[in-house]
Amino acid sequence: MIKISPSIIAANLLEIEKEVKLVDHFGADYIHIDIMDGHYVPNITYGPNIVRALRKITNKVLDVHLMISPVLNYVEEFIKSGADIISFHPEADSNHEQIFDMISKSNCKPGIAIHPDVSIESIKHLLPKVKFVILMTVVPGFSGQKFLESHLSKINELFLIRKKNNYKYEIEVDGGVNDSTAKKCIMNGADVLVAGSYIFSKSSSQYKNLINSLR
Repeated sequence: MIKISPSIIAANLLEIEKEVKLVDHFGADYIHIDIMDGHYVPNITYGPNIVRALRKITNKVLDVHLMISPVLNYVEEFIKSGADIISFHPEADSNHEQIFDMISKSNCKPGIAIHPDVSIESIKHLLPKVKFVILMTVVPGFSGQKFLESHLSKINELFLIRKKNNYKYEIEVDGGVNDSTAKKCIMNGADVLVAGSYIFSKSSSQYKNLINSLR
């Protein structure tokens, strides 16, 4: 079954504990945490402390998406904070092998994230080394953007590469996911869907139905 990873960037930060516990209770599989540094992307969010805090209140998979540059200097802190999956943008740091090695030696899964401007071909050599691939279907930086329909083919490309080579990565789609775009992502081979505004912009009484509507 498709997995749902609510993105806390769209949650009410004044009630972040309550929000996370609610989506946890109502069927979220992962909790998606966007880490932005104001350098790789034009926005600033959180650091390792938010991961550490959330680890205390949920046993769900903490899906950490690093939108920072450089990456290597900060990976260890996110490992220690309790992340389960750590994904980064390959163009943000050239030390790929060291980063994969650090993550793999911990209890975390290593992942990469693919910016809309980055081709699958350019990161193809990294796919045997990862357990997770985030495909961005919006330009990273801000929540609530429109889904880029033109990138559905990239989901399918990742799916076919995995099938052909028997790779083990999950395919996560991040950006503009709602009940309509979710169906298209699933049809093209997505395993995990990130949803922020679609869930958290509504009343908490609707969270369960909203999460289920994405499957």
